[in-house]
Formats: sequence, C-alpha cells, structure tokens
Amino acid sequence: MGRYTGPKHKLCRRLGYCIWGSPKCPSVRRPYAPGQHGQDMRRKMSVYGQQLLDKQKVRMHYGLMERQMRKTFAKAQQMGGVTGTNLLMLLESRLDAVVHRLGFATTIPAARQLVVHGHILVDGKKVDKPAFRVKPGMAVSIRERSRKIPMIAEAAETPPAGVPEYLERAQGAFDGRMVATPNLETIPFKSDMAGVIGFYSR
Repeated sequence: MGRYTGPKHKLCRRLGYCIWGSPKCPSVRRPYAPGQHGQDMRRKMSVYGQQLLDKQKVRMHYGLMERQMRKTFAKAQQMGGVTGTNLLMLLESRLDAVVHRLGFATTIPAARQLVVHGHILVDGKKVDKPAFRVKPGMAVSIRERSRKIPMIAEAAETPPAGVPEYLERAQGAFDGRMVATPNLETIPFKSDMAGVIGFYSR
C-alpha cells in the first residue's frame, strides 16, 4: 500500500498553523503559504479551495491516502446521523490514533509503525492493522517483550497528560482502555467538518 513520503509540514505552511502541534514546525516562524510569493498572496480562496484544504487537513493529520479517506467517509455516511461526527469518530477509533492518544507514541505515524511492527495488543491479541477499529471496552496494550524498547518505556513512565476523556491510562502502565465513544467535544483534533462533507458531496 502506498504512503505519503513528502514534506509533512508543507500543508501547515499553506494553512498558516501546524496541524500536529509541533513547536518546531516551519509554520510557527513563517505562518504564510510556501513559495516565492507566499507572503504576498492576497487572492481570495474559492469555496472548492477551502473545502480541499479542510479535507487535506484531516487526511494528513491521520496519515491516510485519498482512497482510505474516501472509504472512511462512505462508511460514515452509511452509519446515519451526523456524517462529520461519524467521520471523526471512525478516524479517532483507528488503532494507530488510539495508540498515539494514549501517549505510547508522539505522533500518529510513529504509532502506526508500532502497530505494523507487531508491538500492540488489543484485548491480549496482536493486531498489526493500523485501521483496526477500537471500540469502547477494548484494552490496548504493549506486548511484553516490546516494553523494554526505550521509546516505549519512556512513554509509559511519562504522566499521560492530554489523554482524551474517551480513553484512560495510568502512569507507568503499558496498557490503556477506550471507555467511551469519541465525539466532537472530546476529540483533541479540531477541524471544519462541513468543508470535508462539502468536498466529498460534490
């Protein structure tokens, strides 16, 4: 399966702020579009252009390819209710996103690597698919022989600050649990989902 390997913060420059919250992001020092004329751009963005940026913001934050994003959007539509809320819930319920939110990895791409390399267990069973959907009541843990990896050991000892309400993990623990369904109020990542819906509903 293909994956994006281009500059991760290029979109941050286009948006004017960092999607991932990194203090070292180039958009912190240069909050304007990339390119020779980025600082002087005064062109009004079209509705389509804004919808595209809203969609790209969500897609790049969760590290999805376009095909994956479209499939997730289609599933959100089929669920009934508010499509934008359903979409964010499905994205936040992905195993790689849960591993990141629990504090076992500093970024979603790093969490995806832990999952793919077989370091993560769900309810005691190894799961190596980043798109696996974690549901309320499921326990996510680090397998026993992976707990000595420096990055994982350090993450476990670090106080789990910023863990959203729908997850719980104790300091020093190598496991956490989803205790509720993610929703717009509890999901840390904020975006204009109306723009995303508008883009895919054209």
